Amino acid sequence: MEETYQFEGLVAWQRAMELVKSVYPLIAKFPSFEQYGLSSQLRRAVISIPSNIAEGSGRMSYKEKIHFLEIAFG
Repeated sequence: MEETYQFEGLVAWQRAMELVKSVYPLIAKFPSFEQYGLSSQLRRAVISIPSNIAEGSGRMSYKEKIHFLEIAFG
C-alpha cells in the first residue's frame, strides 16, 4: 500500500509535478555543454515548485503556508 500525503491531493502540486515531468525530457535534449549550466538551473527551478508546495502544506501556521506558496509561485 502506497502512503499518500495531504499535499498530493492539491491540484497545484499535481500540475507542478506534470510540469516537472514535461520539462525533464526537454532538458535531456540540451547540448552536453549546457549540462551544468542552463539545464541544471532549469531542473532546480522546476522541482522547487512542487517542493515548496509540499513544504508549505506541512507548516502549522497559515502565514508559513502562504509564505511557501508565494515562493512556489515566484
